[in-house]
Amino acid sequence: MFVMKNKDNFYITTAIDYPSGPPHMGHAYEKLTADTIARWQRLKGKKVFFLTGTDEHGFKIQRKARESKMEPREFVDSMVPKFKSLCKKWNISMDRFIRTTDEDHIKVTQEIFQRVFDKGDIYKGTYEGYYCTECETFYLEKDLIKEKCPTHEKKCDWVKEDSYFFKMSKYESQIKNYFAKESTVLPEDKKQEMLYRLKDGLKDLSVSRKTLEWGIKLPIDEEQRIYVWFDALLNYISGVGEDSEFWPADIHLIGKDILWHHSVIWWSMLMSAGIELPRTVFVHGFINTDSGEKMSKSKGNAIDPLKLAEEYEIDSLRYFLLREIPFGADGNFSEKKLIERHNNELANDLGNLVNRVLSLIE
Repeated sequence: MFVMKNKDNFYITTAIDYPSGPPHMGHAYEKLTADTIARWQRLKGKKVFFLTGTDEHGFKIQRKARESKMEPREFVDSMVPKFKSLCKKWNISMDRFIRTTDEDHIKVTQEIFQRVFDKGDIYKGTYEGYYCTECETFYLEKDLIKEKCPTHEKKCDWVKEDSYFFKMSKYESQIKNYFAKESTVLPEDKKQEMLYRLKDGLKDLSVSRKTLEWGIKLPIDEEQRIYVWFDALLNYISGVGEDSEFWPADIHLIGKDILWHHSVIWWSMLMSAGIELPRTVFVHGFINTDSGEKMSKSKGNAIDPLKLAEEYEIDSLRYFLLREIPFGADGNFSEKKLIERHNNELANDLGNLVNRVLSLIE
């Protein structure tokens, strides 16, 4: 049974960051845009809850920890302070920084998994197919580009093992109907991309891994761990509570590479669990180099947002990104443009305006 939400409450979330490495500009930009919306809603008199955090389970974390000769918990504990530092240095006004290793999140994840199982929407089978460890995502062969993940451009592993499946296909028509409602996904072209992908039909989703060690145990089978995306998406519930005055979320602000997870997978999970769906999933673009090239550590063109915050005034950085990049579209970043906008628009235009107003007041 859904609780009527107070219209004066506003709940916004970012995607939770995967701490397999330090924060990058994409993390900073997403938090900045969500923070801007949260601050605007507060100015309008709304009671706001702003959630961000880290997604800490899965094969990639397990592998990175081994490479660092650390235990997974030790590894994530060493990385998470960098993401908290990003929030502090970029002046992000979140109300909670959630970790998927938090006890309340683990409890909620197991409870909702059990609820979906009790409804008859989870069954045991065998998974066989392509899997990208980088984004912890299953792919059909037609989705790959030369046998590589379309997002990370790395070769996917062929996986075959016993697994529990979620009857996602059962909710295909309901998901399409929800897509048809106004503003469920913005911008509109992103919604159309998902609808096009749904033309091939919806398959059931593998939601457990037997070979995974670093993950939340299934409440129905302790030999298996919950699939990292089934775990991660539930942070939006555990972070505030499904019976909270803030649920459902007004905006999930995410990157375009994880829209399928935050619409099709997320909505079908909520439908199965009998939880009200979020109102809007808003998709922002990527930050590229000044030449339009995708930022990548391997290419040596990535920018450290923590270091950037030490070199420039944070309000100038925030202003530049909001001014330079159209909301919902990709945009380019360069320190040269940052300095130009700071000098021309903040120091000159805004500075002159302030001086003139002060002179008139005097």
